[in-house]
Amino acid sequence: MSDGARLHRTVLGDAARQPPVVLLHGGPGLPDYLGDVAPMIADLAPVYRYDQRGTGRSPWRGRHSLARHVADLAELLDARDTPGEAPRAVLIGHSYGADLASRFCLAHPDRVSAVLLMCGPFVGDWRAGDRAERERRMSAAQQERLRVLEELPCRTEEQEVELLTLSWFTDHADPGAGWRRAAWSARHRRPVNWVMNGELGEENRRDPLDGHLAELRACLPARAEILGGVEDPRPMSALESLAFRLGLPLTRIEGAGHEPWLERPDVVRAHLRRFVRDAVGG
Repeated sequence: MSDGARLHRTVLGDAARQPPVVLLHGGPGLPDYLGDVAPMIADLAPVYRYDQRGTGRSPWRGRHSLARHVADLAELLDARDTPGEAPRAVLIGHSYGADLASRFCLAHPDRVSAVLLMCGPFVGDWRAGDRAERERRMSAAQQERLRVLEELPCRTEEQEVELLTLSWFTDHADPGAGWRRAAWSARHRRPVNWVMNGELGEENRRDPLDGHLAELRACLPARAEILGGVEDPRPMSALESLAFRLGLPLTRIEGAGHEPWLERPDVVRAHLRRFVRDAVGG
């Protein structure tokens, strides 16, 4: 990057084809976890993934900002060395990655061929509903244990794994399978960059995407859609409101939570392939 940071990226498929698809993972503060999504569409277009600075194989020490992360994506597109005009891309953002994709559209509308916002961004007063639904899916003992772990000034490795498992298992439609998936993720989607999470979260609260929706609607490419899991604890009504305000189609995936490709892979694959095929014109 222009400031000396080094970001790790991977590509699946024929890198010479245009436009590329860029998968933007969520968090913020997690390493890339979209390795199961890329093969669903890599025969249609090259699929790029990267660890955002400060996560996974992209080490970084310093202040995080939304503008810097938007600039990182622009520089990654530039690094493809495409002759002529600035390279364009199809963006698929998940969770916080959908927020990042939206902010990139605001900053660089001419560089986005199509965008799919998956399980985000969530705007408006959605947190109370999310919190209530998570509590409904947890026992009283689990709620208390999570509170204790969150208040610890420092945690051991096993305590960190336990905290993440308790935090993430309610993201899934099926509690049993969700616990197993969350326990696996708690050991492999590591380490969590809590500093990055806090800094970007604070900036997002100071300047929420809510205040830019009219501008975003004008900046979005012709092909733009929203997708969400019906069983996501984050209220579907928030995505419905976003879709209405942006004038976008919303696809609801039944029987799936916040990571719908894990619970309904065939349905999500079909949707992604249709979207990418339309976006790349083939």
